[in-house]
Amino acid sequence: MSIPELATAAGREGWEAIVADPAGAVIASDFDGVLSPLVEDPSMSRAVDGALDALARLARSVKQVAIVTGRPALVATELAGVTGHPGLGGLVVLGHYGLERWEASTGAVTSDPVPAGVAVAREKLPGLLHDVGLPDAFVEDKGSSLAVHTRRLPDPVPALEALRKPLTDLAESVDLRLEPGNLVLELRPPGIDKGVAMHRLIASTGARAVLYAGDDLGDLAAFQALDALRAEGLYAVLVAARSSGATALTDAADIVVDDPAGVVTVLTALSDAIATR
Repeated sequence: MSIPELATAAGREGWEAIVADPAGAVIASDFDGVLSPLVEDPSMSRAVDGALDALARLARSVKQVAIVTGRPALVATELAGVTGHPGLGGLVVLGHYGLERWEASTGAVTSDPVPAGVAVAREKLPGLLHDVGLPDAFVEDKGSSLAVHTRRLPDPVPALEALRKPLTDLAESVDLRLEPGNLVLELRPPGIDKGVAMHRLIASTGARAVLYAGDDLGDLAAFQALDALRAEGLYAVLVAARSSGATALTDAADIVVDDPAGVVTVLTALSDAIATR
């Protein structure tokens, strides 16, 4: 399989570094919109055909394969179907933007403490949605964060904008922060994002090169962290899927694909390049 189009010199250097020294590389990816197509009901997300096999093939050669997601780690592992998958015995799932860590080798989850503000926000959120006139907005309770989705509402974009200010005020009142996404606003603990998660993953593995694939604004922190680490000698390849339409992410990417099938193509091309080096 041919090498995907790499739009930047830094991306080309990152690709070459992973191929030359896969044992020093980490392959990390978001789940929704990257390994799985976006769906209206988050509980129906499933990995696209070939995604897990592509990760498993890379896992034979690289230092670490990881999924980095805003979902709870155990939810992501169940939806992705990674438990017991051949070749993914060393997989790590960083859930809640890195607040949780699940390891396939043990099946155990470790977690940082959940701030008390999450419970307060959980109690106040139904009343807030009622007062704004959007009681049917879907609230995804992730345990350590609360995501308010407007995708199922008749006018999702105006609904999102109507919720932005009151949810920002609620987040600030309980020492949380509001993070926007694709027709979703999430109340999340401060100091936790995918950039922090990637810093931790690189520190724990000693990785010298990283490929990271994302699709939404929540992945921008990972892109920014990895781009900054390039100045310190890290090699990186930033892959963006257009699933969520996050132009800030695609503008920052080294490789842009249309959807999860395109991500599988990139991962497969990388494993082919490693196999024939």
